[in-house]
Amino acid sequence: MSSRLTFGTLKRIVAILIAIAIVLAAGIVVGQAPAIFGVEEDPEASITFEDQQGDGTTVTIREVSLSDGGYVVLTDGGDEPLAVSERLEAGTHENVTVERKDDSTRELVGQLTATVHRDTSDDEGYAYEATDGEEDQPYLENGVPVSDTATVTTTEEDALGDSFLVESIDAPATATTNETVQVNATIRNPTEFQTQQSVTVRIDGAVFERQVLELEGGESRTVTFETDTSGAPPGNRTIGIYTDGDGAVSDIDLEFHTDPSVSVTDASDGTVTAAAAIPERGFVAVEQNGTTVGTSDQLAPGEHENVTVALSDDASIAEDDELTAALYAGSPGEADAASPIEFEGEPVETTFTIADASADDSTDGSGDGNESTGE
Repeated sequence: MSSRLTFGTLKRIVAILIAIAIVLAAGIVVGQAPAIFGVEEDPEASITFEDQQGDGTTVTIREVSLSDGGYVVLTDGGDEPLAVSERLEAGTHENVTVERKDDSTRELVGQLTATVHRDTSDDEGYAYEATDGEEDQPYLENGVPVSDTATVTTTEEDALGDSFLVESIDAPATATTNETVQVNATIRNPTEFQTQQSVTVRIDGAVFERQVLELEGGESRTVTFETDTSGAPPGNRTIGIYTDGDGAVSDIDLEFHTDPSVSVTDASDGTVTAAAAIPERGFVAVEQNGTTVGTSDQLAPGEHENVTVALSDDASIAEDDELTAALYAGSPGEADAASPIEFEGEPVETTFTIADASADDSTDGSGDGNESTGE
């Protein structure tokens, strides 16, 4: 009986060993299945894309690793990629530059997403969109594309954020239009760094003075601008101090520095030469019997010598015909819509003849001619 029991025990042991062998064999087969059937391990990737300052055309990927090689694709939430990197070989790459597509009108700024894509296409180059997602699909981790998001700002945006600040302005309340006035402003550098920036004085938006100011980080300084108002139109105007991204304004009442006037200093060969003191942007017109026969170029507010008026070839003007030179506000290209400039209720104009203007010039050479301030 003891021998039978021993034989039965041996059979059971053999059966158990056979079962264990089968299980082990199956495990080996399963473990080797990808290699046996030509299937590779799942591809893996990682990417680090950090917030950065750029120029709108390129961005830098801090680090990307790809088990099988491929591409980094930049998007901003739209359907089309903004930029695609050059093909990257398998391995780890640092400081990868991705450049905007040549035909893209969207700058590489704002919140952007960098996604790692495989290279599975037989064609050369990235083909995910071109194949409707069949080729060059993203690397996946837990079923989600491997990607990272960063915010890219431009140098212009950062410069605006670091703009000098205009904390106060002190300007005269009144002045004349040929006066040099002092405009004081307190300017502060809000950054931690020594910086140079341009600071301008503007009257009604036009630049009248510009200085380059250098301030230490956090420094405030009161700066005086000696501003010549010549060329500014008279009236109630706005005078302001402006930096790259800030400014402060004040009101200034500008009075024209002299009486408006026009005088004819010469006339010859169909051309009249005049001098004018004009209080606003306008021109000199020459008229015959109420009809305009010539205009000067447009004049800025101020005093002007040697203003040339070419007379129309169609006009029939004799040397002794009486003509009128008058000041108008507006554009000489739209003379019919221009308004006569008046002084003390009368138009600023003077009458003359070609003969008299020519004689005056040739007699004493002083160019006094005929003059009117609105008589």
